[in-house]
Amino acid sequence: MSARLSAAALGALPSAIARPGYERDAQGVGIVHFGIGAFHRAHQAWYTDAAMNAGERDWMICGVSLRSAGVADQLNAQGGLYTLSECSAQGQQHRVIGSVREVLVAPQAAARLAVQLTAPQTRIVSFTVTEKGYCRKADGTLDRAAARDGFYPILTDSLRQRKAAGCGGLTLLSCDNLADNGRQLERLMHAWLESEAPDLRAWFEAECTCPSTMVDRIVPATTPADRDAVAGALGLRDEGAVMTEPFSQWVIEDRFAGARPGWERHGAQLVSDVAPYETAKLRMLNGAHSALAYLGLQRGHAFVHEAVRDPQIRPLIEGIMRAEAAPTIAAAPEQDLPAYADALLARFENPALNHKLIQIAMDGSQKIPQRWLETLEANRRMGRTCPGIAAALSAWFAHLRGANAPRWGALDDPLAQPLARIAAQGSDADVA
Repeated sequence: MSARLSAAALGALPSAIARPGYERDAQGVGIVHFGIGAFHRAHQAWYTDAAMNAGERDWMICGVSLRSAGVADQLNAQGGLYTLSECSAQGQQHRVIGSVREVLVAPQAAARLAVQLTAPQTRIVSFTVTEKGYCRKADGTLDRAAARDGFYPILTDSLRQRKAAGCGGLTLLSCDNLADNGRQLERLMHAWLESEAPDLRAWFEAECTCPSTMVDRIVPATTPADRDAVAGALGLRDEGAVMTEPFSQWVIEDRFAGARPGWERHGAQLVSDVAPYETAKLRMLNGAHSALAYLGLQRGHAFVHEAVRDPQIRPLIEGIMRAEAAPTIAAAPEQDLPAYADALLARFENPALNHKLIQIAMDGSQKIPQRWLETLEANRRMGRTCPGIAAALSAWFAHLRGANAPRWGALDDPLAQPLARIAAQGSDADVA
C-alpha cells in the first residue's frame, strides 16, 4: 500500500475514521512547540485539535525538532496530518489529527522558525524536550554550555525581536515530567538571560509567563505492526501514526501571558496550583512506571502489562503507590488517591498498548530523583521504610551494571559512563 495520508485523501477515508471538522488552511499558527514527538501528538496537539474542531480559530501548531529530522519527514509529507489510535482491550478508535501545520528542523530552518516565533499571532511556545532538554547540571542549575545547543538561544533571539517590535511576550508552557516544570523553566530562563541577554531580563519578567503543568497519557513507541494496523483501517499509509490509551489528563496553572485555546472545554483542568496533581503523578504513576521498568526487565519481561501481572512484582508496585508514595502527598480536596492507584493499575494492565519497559528505563538518572528519592526522603522523615523502592533501586543498579544489556543493548542515559562505574563499584547492600 503506497498511498500516503494527505489532506486531499481525507474525504476518501472510511466513515468510521474521525477527522478534522475545520478548514485547516484557514487557520493561523498560534503555538510553536519544541520537541514534537509522539507524546505531544497524543496529548497537547490532540487537545488543540479538539478546540479547533469546536470552532476556535488560529491555534495551529508549528512543531520544532532541535536535531532529528525524523518527525519532519513523517509529517511534512502528509501536510502535518497523522492518526491517533486509542487502544484498549475492546479494540482501537482512530482519529486523524489536524492541528499540526508543519514540523521544522531548527538547524535547517532557522529563518522560518524565527518568523513563526516572532509573529504577533504566536502566543504560546510549548515544550516536550524531556528532562535533559532543559540543560540542568546535577545541582539543578543551568548548564550554560549545554544550553547553547538547546532552545535557549533560539528563544532569546525571538524574544528580542518581539520586544523591539512591540508585539508582546509569550506563554512558555513546559509539558515535561519535570517537578514544578513551569517554575523550573522560568528560573532557568532567568539564569540564561542574566548571563547572555541581561537587557531582556526585565521585559521577560513583565511580558512572559511560565505556567506549571501536569501531563499524563501513556504513549508507547509506534511499531511497524502498529503502522500496518492503521493502514488497514485507513486504506492509506500513515508514517506519523501514534498509539495511545483512552485516558488523558492535563492540569494547567491558569497563568498565561495572553490568549490560549479553551483546552478546559475538552478535558484539561485549569487550576491555581498544580503541585498536588504533579506530586501524585510523579510519585505514584511515574514512580511505579520506573519500578516496573527495572524490576520487569530483571524478570525478563518486555512490556508494562506483563510486568504488572507478575506476582513477584505486583505487590511491590502496589506498595510503592499505596503505602510509600500516597502518604507523602498533600492531596487537593478533589483528589482521591486510593481511586487514583486503582485507575493506574488498570491502565498498566492494558494489553493493547505494548508499552516497552526499555523505553521507560531510558534516562533513569534524570527521572529517579523526583520519582523515587523524594518519596524515600519523605518517608525517612516519618520514620518509615520503602521496601518497594529499595527493590526497584537494586534492579536499577543491576541495569546500570549491564544486566539487561545482552537483550536490550547498551545503557541509554546521559550519565551512562559515570553511573556504570559507580554501580560496578557498589553492591545491593549499599542500596539497602
